[in-house]
Amino acid sequence: MQNKQILASLIAAMLITPLAGQAAVSADEAAKLKTTLTPMGAERAGNKEGTIPAWTGGLTQAPAGFKQGDHRADPYPADKPLLTIDAKNMDQHAAKLSDGVKALMKRQPEFRIEVYPTRRSAAAPQYVYDNSFKNATRAKLVDNGHGTEGAYGGVPFPIPKDAYEVIQNHRLAWTGYNVQAPLRVWVVTADGKRTMASGGTQSLSKAYYNPEGSLEKFDGYAQFGKFLASEPGSKTGEAILAHDGMTAAQPRGLWQYLVGQRRVRKAPSVAYDTPDSVTSGIGLFDEAFMLFGPIDKHELKLVGKKELYIPYNNNRAATAPVAELVTPGTLNPKLVRWELHRVWEVEATLAAGKRHVVPKRKYYIDEDSWQIVLFDGWDAKGELWRTNYSLGLTAPDIPAVVNNMFWGGYDLQTGAYYLNMASNELKSQYKVVPPLPRSFFSPEELANEGAR
Repeated sequence: MQNKQILASLIAAMLITPLAGQAAVSADEAAKLKTTLTPMGAERAGNKEGTIPAWTGGLTQAPAGFKQGDHRADPYPADKPLLTIDAKNMDQHAAKLSDGVKALMKRQPEFRIEVYPTRRSAAAPQYVYDNSFKNATRAKLVDNGHGTEGAYGGVPFPIPKDAYEVIQNHRLAWTGYNVQAPLRVWVVTADGKRTMASGGTQSLSKAYYNPEGSLEKFDGYAQFGKFLASEPGSKTGEAILAHDGMTAAQPRGLWQYLVGQRRVRKAPSVAYDTPDSVTSGIGLFDEAFMLFGPIDKHELKLVGKKELYIPYNNNRAATAPVAELVTPGTLNPKLVRWELHRVWEVEATLAAGKRHVVPKRKYYIDEDSWQIVLFDGWDAKGELWRTNYSLGLTAPDIPAVVNNMFWGGYDLQTGAYYLNMASNELKSQYKVVPPLPRSFFSPEELANEGAR
């Protein structure tokens, strides 16, 4: 009996523990990326019911006259909702709804989702597809599944074998090479009052996707990010800087400039379950961009793939007036587009001996873009506490579907929510910019900008 229990425990551990050091797939498996799978590893075919179409290349052509910085128009303006799901009929669609969405419908009876035809608009440049194919047979997990070696310029694990590979795919998802975006963060209190918590400019350089680079030249720092606040006046000049490496050999760097202190300091607390000051504390730092920083306080389990209603192709919402979109209780259901897509489901549970205010989460990762689009979080009592979303901005000019913009979260217990990285009513939107030098992302430059 005891031996059977030990064997069961070992099998369970194997299902959770990442296959560190093992190449992702064989050459024969990788060949599927040119036949039954898309170049990024999604199922190329649609579903049996025809409610999810086949992928035919995504959107790769910007409208005539488009210029970088322009607010992108709705790519599917003629589409009409196929169905509406709310608290009254959600039980009929429960299998395709996340726990957080169902809880939101129960808490906010006026909340609903309007489901549109599924448009598989996700795309990437050819060099990203080529590198993804190479990565399939050369990339491997390291650092107990929290790092990646042998990958460059594409999806590291296009045919994933476990949850750790899926999360690494999200961390290294394609959203452009060098980009900038003016943004504002809107917070809505439980009593329906809307305020702007922060505003400024987000700059990102995904060195991992440098089209002139290579695996041999790559130094292991995948992304450099900087947020510089310009409003409200009390926050003007504040800044956060992040250097994200691929492995423990490239340690993560975090710095913060606070106007009151007039100096740059290292900011290790900008991680995990520290309340996010940018969202007035409604969100947590590791919820930023749907996942920000290490996730090593949790063990990850790959539940599998499923069909789920998720926000997608929300360019119309991204150009809506703030007062019309950011409404009391929830975002305006009339302006948010939902579609049926296949997603990977990853469950994160608190590891033994670790502490986190959200001991359990479920992440849902879009199969076409490898980005987290929804996740739910439970508190220490096992009660559903928070549900986070990314609305999804379709950018055929890059080309990409972008989920590191236009995201936010709901506190299901207090009723407050926020929308982050929103460029609504601002002069420009998420845009490609010339390569940003490393010096732009240095702590010294952070000090110079904050002092201006």
